[in-house]
Amino acid sequence: MATKKPKVVIIGAGMAGITAANKLYTAAGSKQLLELCVVEGGNRIGGRIKTSEFGGSRIEMGATWIHGIGGSPVYKIAQDINSLESQQPWECMDEFLDEPLTIAEGGHDLNSSIVEPISNLFKKLMDFAQGKAIDDGVCSEFAQSYRSSNDNLSIGSFLRKGLDAYWGSMKDQEGIDNWSRKSLEDGIFAMLENTQRTYTSAGDLHTLDFNAESEYRMFPGKEITIAKGYSTIVESLASVLPAGLIQLGRKVTRIEWQPDDGGYHQPLDVENGDDTKPVTLHFYDGSIMYADHVIVTVSLGVLKREIRDDSGMFSPPLPSFKIQAISRLGFGVVNKLFLQLSPTKDEDGYDAMKFPYLQMVFHQSDSKLRHPKIPWWMRRTASLCPIYGSSNVLLSWFAGAEALELESLGNEEIVDGFSTMISDFLVNSKHLNKLYNGHAESCFIFDKVLKSQWGTDPLFLGSYSYVAVGSSGDDLDTMAEPLPKRTNYSCNSKGSPPLQILFAGEATHRTHYSTTHGAYFSGLREANRLLQHYHCIDI
Repeated sequence: MATKKPKVVIIGAGMAGITAANKLYTAAGSKQLLELCVVEGGNRIGGRIKTSEFGGSRIEMGATWIHGIGGSPVYKIAQDINSLESQQPWECMDEFLDEPLTIAEGGHDLNSSIVEPISNLFKKLMDFAQGKAIDDGVCSEFAQSYRSSNDNLSIGSFLRKGLDAYWGSMKDQEGIDNWSRKSLEDGIFAMLENTQRTYTSAGDLHTLDFNAESEYRMFPGKEITIAKGYSTIVESLASVLPAGLIQLGRKVTRIEWQPDDGGYHQPLDVENGDDTKPVTLHFYDGSIMYADHVIVTVSLGVLKREIRDDSGMFSPPLPSFKIQAISRLGFGVVNKLFLQLSPTKDEDGYDAMKFPYLQMVFHQSDSKLRHPKIPWWMRRTASLCPIYGSSNVLLSWFAGAEALELESLGNEEIVDGFSTMISDFLVNSKHLNKLYNGHAESCFIFDKVLKSQWGTDPLFLGSYSYVAVGSSGDDLDTMAEPLPKRTNYSCNSKGSPPLQILFAGEATHRTHYSTTHGAYFSGLREANRLLQHYHCIDI
């Protein structure tokens, strides 16, 4: 009688899940060794990678950047499949070559003599937080003293105390009209903080752990987008898998597993008439699947919902060490908003519109000078810019509460909010009115809107992870630990079967969390864990 092959089920067809499937399927001898299946709750592969089109251009609703091309596996795949060039225009194809135009609320143009000192300060502070050496005397002295303090250190408090130290070393300078110099610098600093919020997904930088920031690793080289779309990376990895191996629309509702507590019993596999597989998967449609190993790649947001609502996704529940790590780590919401401008013509019939790379400096919450009709959800948005130089499609990023609010708004509310903001920022801008012959405001009318909605999508419930205050890189390592927890995973070890539930995804990688390449590395890690485990089996 032929021995049944061990069955591996991967939950989730995002970057981590598809990478694990690719590795397990293509590894030498694995086709004879393992039975493999990927189940995906949605109707597509890719997870938080979702390429789309808008206004005739290719855009990304989710993952957007290759974060450094030196050593990035995503960059190598994109090169190998020729995805870095396209005839169709794509998001950030020119890497934002235009210099940003910074305007303060009320339409006040800010020149580089005001913006650059604060931008340089912010960069030095973040460089220090990320473990890089800085040579600024005042900044360096403050930063070293902050690191040696014993409080719960956050990036938010570090940045703000750094700004206070900067102000303490500077003489008072003149402002612009109803903006004092200090309020301008405060607004510019807040604009940079808001950009950092979208980088990290931390809605409030005071919840972002300071010490963990230096563990995060970036690849060297420039950051670029993928001409043919990020989805081509996942599609390429999935292309080697046979038809039917990936099952879409298969939402898992419960995972029954056998903890290593001495009470192990082998469940009856009714499907195959034997009692060999320790994990039972229950699906939304009432069907059941049995497995020896399950690689769980759902988002940290989904895992947080599971422990918050006690929905019974895991039976028995996850052990306390896993629950505590899930609870402590941060998982935020970042959304992208695309706005298409109506085409306009000048007197000679040529396209008159070229929207600048606009950086927006808003009055702070306690200012009486705030424009009353600019909605609150716009006031922590740092920029509005074309997706490439000549495009009539504009892009703005949102994080935290503002990103969630954006998901609830209708297109008309969004257009009204941005139109009010544009009117206020452009009406007094000498630079823009010179470019558009005094008619800057009338040149920019929005006619279409497209937004991502990661926060309310039940398959994700957010965008990506961060190390929150009270958490650490150790929690990311804990996220990656298989169940049942054991020091010895040899084939001859006693107790319940090993490696029943494995975990992959960006929130399981200590140094590359929040990234697609972190998800890729985690998928490889768990596939290799299983392949290494089965080396002791005589095929």
